[in-house]
Amino acid sequence: MSIFSKRLKEARREAGLSQERLGVLAGIDEMSASARMNQYERGKHEPDFSMVERIARALKLPASFFYAEDDDEARLLRWFCRLDKDERAEVMRMVSTLQG
Repeated sequence: MSIFSKRLKEARREAGLSQERLGVLAGIDEMSASARMNQYERGKHEPDFSMVERIARALKLPASFFYAEDDDEARLLRWFCRLDKDERAEVMRMVSTLQG
């Protein structure tokens, strides 16, 4: 299973979406949405980057989440993108102090 496939399945399940629903939200025709998403999750096919961006928007995640090889990095990307502007600024200040 590719890292993309792993992250896609994890994000879809966390969002509580079926493969078909996610596919439709990403702009795939309803008749083929489930089959295409299933192929992406199994690693049989990998979408082009424009499709990854559409899937990311549907899941409210950055596209980079799907390529993060490290689980902690993926978690941080997921959390960070869901913060509002002020919360992001606070996180950036905290990280900056850790970096010295």
